[in-house]
Amino acid sequence: MNDHAEALVRTDQGARLVERPVFILSAVRSGSTLLRCILNTHSQIYAPHELHLPSMKVEVPTWYAELALRTAGLVGEELDFLLWDRILHRLLEASKKSLIVEKTPLNSLSWRRLSECWPRARNIFLLRNPAHIMKSALRAGPDPESEVVPIVLRMIDGVEEARRELPGITVRYEGLIAEPVETTKAVCAYLEVDWEPSMLEYGRADHGPFQPGIGDFGTAIRSGRLQPRPERSSTEPVPDYLEDRCARWGYGRSSSIATEIQDAG
Repeated sequence: MNDHAEALVRTDQGARLVERPVFILSAVRSGSTLLRCILNTHSQIYAPHELHLPSMKVEVPTWYAELALRTAGLVGEELDFLLWDRILHRLLEASKKSLIVEKTPLNSLSWRRLSECWPRARNIFLLRNPAHIMKSALRAGPDPESEVVPIVLRMIDGVEEARRELPGITVRYEGLIAEPVETTKAVCAYLEVDWEPSMLEYGRADHGPFQPGIGDFGTAIRSGRLQPRPERSSTEPVPDYLEDRCARWGYGRSSSIATEIQDAG
């Protein structure tokens, strides 16, 4: 490869069609589908169903193709990054909007790769009381507790790690439910778009299918409206493995189970 070609590769390496996507980083059962539907109702924000980008990988089946790509300077994860970027770009272009938001909870385990692909990405850290996350996750599906607990803990810890290392805004699920206007205004300010009151009437927009594997699909999210519920009292103890995580996110032991408002994934 001559000097000019090498310079072109160095210049283009890492260039993205979508320069500043927005990622909602959360554990499962944290209200990410609700938040994405509210944002998707905005005239300038497109928030599709979960995309699971880090699970998508480019395979190069032959030595010749590998040689060709390597000679062009396209090696390693850059091929995956090009695929992810092209997917976001195509979806965003089709939406006719200006911002795209991706909310797959498993991104909390792959945020470093996403950050490497998009170093200028914007991040929304969506928190919920960890005790409520775990309780909802255990209630949501048929998987045994021995499988659910470790993955949920990894997601919670992944969100916390990302909060420490990446720029972004922290949003609480409880605040989204109790103070939706103030919470969504703060998110819009962070995303540098005007707040639109109609965002909170998310049932007026088409958000695609609600089905397992790509987001919450329960009756609450299908209703198309925020549904605050009275607080529930409980004497149920917080598991020891959640105490520090609750405290780290500002949820005291006394409020860990007693302040559940609405169950949404």
